[in-house]
Amino acid sequence: MQARQIPKRQDEDLLRDVARGDRRALDALYLGYHRRLARFLARIAPQYETIEEIINDTFLVVWQRAREFRGASRVSTWIIGIAYRIALKSLRRNDGLVRAQRYDSLPEPWVEPMVDTELRDWVVRGLSHLPIEQRLALELAYNMGHSIEEIAEITDSPVGTVKARMFHAREKLRQYLPVLGGADASGNAGS
Repeated sequence: MQARQIPKRQDEDLLRDVARGDRRALDALYLGYHRRLARFLARIAPQYETIEEIINDTFLVVWQRAREFRGASRVSTWIIGIAYRIALKSLRRNDGLVRAQRYDSLPEPWVEPMVDTELRDWVVRGLSHLPIEQRLALELAYNMGHSIEEIAEITDSPVGTVKARMFHAREKLRQYLPVLGGADASGNAGS
């Protein structure tokens, strides 16, 4: 089967069909969301196999719980929320959870990030040092374009908690990024 985008207006119809046991509708949802979920999960999961396992587990839950969807959110928010919770469980179970580190325990600084790809690598490297909940909140907001309210729904957290996670993540990045770029802990460029 070839991946394709599902128009948003069809999501609810497909999910209703899944709730009635229609495997073709599940296939259509899977193909419509696979690439989006894979991009999201690639930023947090250590291996391709882990990403595929999380996506498959997500759609198993979609298959089993489609009848429980009440339309209080968009179907996409519901599916991404399922993937988020499965990813957290998987990463914790497999000890893939990257724990926050103090800036003085970060790896050796590397070349100045002047080229776009280097800058992206630099930011991704900084993100990898954040606690998973903070990192996921930033990924959902900045890379997937979700609002704070949607992130709260996806993560099953209060809006205030999401705001706090994002605040603390940005503060930690302010510490990590200069160190990763070659500055010492005080912000002075290293020699």
